Amino acid sequence: MTSTTAPPPATVRAATTATYAAFIGSGFAFASWASRIPQVRDHLELDPSALGLVLLAIAAGSLVALPLSGPVVTRIGSSRTVIGMAALLGVGLATAAFGSAVSVVPVVIGLFLLGFANGAWDVAMNVQGTVVERHLGRSIMSRFHAGFSFGTVAGALLGAVMVAVHVSVAVHLAVVAVVVVAGVVWQARKFVPDHDETEPGAEELPRVSALTAWREPRTLLIGLFVLTFAFAEGVGNDWISVAAIDGYHVSPALGTLAFAGFLTAMTIGRWFGPGLLDRFGRTQVVRVLTVIGIVGVVLFVYGPSPVFMYAGTLLWGLGASLGFPVGMSAGGDDPRRAAARVSVIASIGYCAFLAGPPTIGFLGDRITVLRALIVIAVLFGLAAMIAGTVRPPRELVTAPE
Repeated sequence: MTSTTAPPPATVRAATTATYAAFIGSGFAFASWASRIPQVRDHLELDPSALGLVLLAIAAGSLVALPLSGPVVTRIGSSRTVIGMAALLGVGLATAAFGSAVSVVPVVIGLFLLGFANGAWDVAMNVQGTVVERHLGRSIMSRFHAGFSFGTVAGALLGAVMVAVHVSVAVHLAVVAVVVVAGVVWQARKFVPDHDETEPGAEELPRVSALTAWREPRTLLIGLFVLTFAFAEGVGNDWISVAAIDGYHVSPALGTLAFAGFLTAMTIGRWFGPGLLDRFGRTQVVRVLTVIGIVGVVLFVYGPSPVFMYAGTLLWGLGASLGFPVGMSAGGDDPRRAAARVSVIASIGYCAFLAGPPTIGFLGDRITVLRALIVIAVLFGLAAMIAGTVRPPRELVTAPE
């Protein structure tokens, strides 16, 4: 897994820290926004369908960016891509913050920019994650995603505090935008190069273009696998606090804490995931997690009291924890093909973020948001059936199966 011309250990350690920073910053920014969705909804007087359409702007921006991100990362590298997208994300978050106090239109514009930046940033930092894995010679991808989850937990908890002390959405999100941009831009300059042209045999191994990757059956199935988990994660991010507040009649602060519990469970699953994946293999681990996720969603939707709702939130988060990072690792099994394949897989996966908000909003108008969430249990079942696609190719014997 290591190149004969690998960077010095100190450089790799710095790149590892920088990759963590990129994941944490992305999660912190996103959860900071998500933690204030109920207040934005109330201030702008949005019903579930309207809120679903507003949230759709994030997914739309991501889906525009994702097909372009593979060629962009291949051309300018993951470091420059993350730096540029961090700046754009800051602009989007600040615009949404301003709009929350004015009208829906600037919120939608800001969320589109936020989604666009997040989409390209996501591919770039995952590509860098596969590079760092290769230089370290061990599995670490899910821990980078644990860093993302840690950022979301911190963002959600800060959001709960901001709600409790009555800090406005505009002030909260504007400050977060400045902090995230400054921190991530500073760290992303320490990324290592995405590939090594001097590696033995490198000149004989053609890179896969995005168009070619779209025709690879394994890549497409991994994309579908990621989509199911992305739907479970994305809907949890967007709707858990709303469903808890409206369905179980808890206070806004306690509804935000349910969201924080979901993110905490995801963080725990991702941090301890590498040991399980190395011991039992990708397929067995994610299939067990889908069962845990199904149980969690059922408890959340049909629990007779908030206690069951909170228990379901934790199991739901744990069940959803490893699907996305495992899919990214599977796309990056061959590092020289990683940019194109990760771009395709992420593009398919992010369709869940496009479909999730309006689907839950549409169903929520008819059967309540809480009951609409049962759709996630069905998708967990689909993920279990196609989990075999994330096994690494036979020739890559160093990767866990």
